[in-house]
Amino acid sequence: MSESRTPIRIIAPSASVPIIAKELSRRRLLSLAAVAGGTALLAACSTGGGQTAPSAGATGGALENALSVYTWGDYDSPDVVSSFTSELGPKVTLDSYSSNEELIAKLIAAKGTSGYDIVVPTGVFIPQMIENGLLMKFNKDLLPNLENMDPTALGRAWDPNNDYSVCKAWGTTGFVYDKNIITRELATWGDFFDAAKNEASGKTSMSDDPAGIIGAYFWANDMDWNTEDADELEACRKFLVEEIAPHISAFDSYPGTNAIPQGTQVLMQAWNGDARLGLLESSEPERWQWVLPGPVTELWMDNWAIAEGAPHPEAAHAFINHSMTPENLYLNLDYIGYNVGGADMEGEAEANGLDLPELIFFSDEQLAAMHEQELNDSQTTRVAIWNEMKAAAGA
Repeated sequence: MSESRTPIRIIAPSASVPIIAKELSRRRLLSLAAVAGGTALLAACSTGGGQTAPSAGATGGALENALSVYTWGDYDSPDVVSSFTSELGPKVTLDSYSSNEELIAKLIAAKGTSGYDIVVPTGVFIPQMIENGLLMKFNKDLLPNLENMDPTALGRAWDPNNDYSVCKAWGTTGFVYDKNIITRELATWGDFFDAAKNEASGKTSMSDDPAGIIGAYFWANDMDWNTEDADELEACRKFLVEEIAPHISAFDSYPGTNAIPQGTQVLMQAWNGDARLGLLESSEPERWQWVLPGPVTELWMDNWAIAEGAPHPEAAHAFINHSMTPENLYLNLDYIGYNVGGADMEGEAEANGLDLPELIFFSDEQLAAMHEQELNDSQTTRVAIWNEMKAAAGA
């Protein structure tokens, strides 16, 4: 933002937002993961006879010599990771996924033997992950730096006491377009789809994530994107598969890494932090326009969590705690371009002259147009639509 202002309340208190409308049964979660993960997962889920016994967790003992983190792509400042190793010892391995469904499929198939320590699920998936034994309960005595978090980033409806999770970062979904090719102003999700079918046909990417792809249809039509209405979902499927898929050239959750800097696409759905990364890395930043589209879009929060069966629980707690020091909260915010939920992050960013703060911090009016996802019995249908659209696009 160009003008100076006091830090706003970053997100609505959880008590005022009905984030989780329903709980998915174990059968539904397995079905969701099976659609995402395919027949190998079905075989894994059908053998072995059940969940693993809960692991012992962390007690504050000596740190193990390694740590494995399964997270979203390019989501941690290298300075934070390297300082953890240099100061505390464990060597960190990072592996990435593109959707919550991919994460859940792998954890269910592994039954507590994935080898991953830390995972970073989006909030609405956490109650079902807890119910299905996929997450380890925190030893909060080992997380004293929770005190550095903004209260509005804590106590969310999916984990009111932060027993299993704590904010890693939160943000929204919009798009970026090439002003050299699309010379008109785009402002809404309806504009996005219109441009995809016209100026940007064959040069449009969408996130490799069912929430954003299917959400965009409902956001464009100012409809409840958490609907379970079969007719509305069928209309969404028909539009995305028949009208939009032929124009999509890629399903890319991280266009800021390559597509924006290299100019390989004209129109790209993007999370705000990834879009910011692309604009900062582009040799022609004036070529690109970021849009936070109307009439509505999403708000999401990703969370630090520890996988059940984590082989290095002491190191996992230590890394999460290390990431919540004020210095490391800011380093992560600066690197990933998302609000990390730390106290007074906007004031710190302003004091440091952070580039493109308008892609990280949002006004009350903008926040009012952002709505969180709910998990309900339509989720399996949504994943099926996502897969059908990708197959139709051939991208």
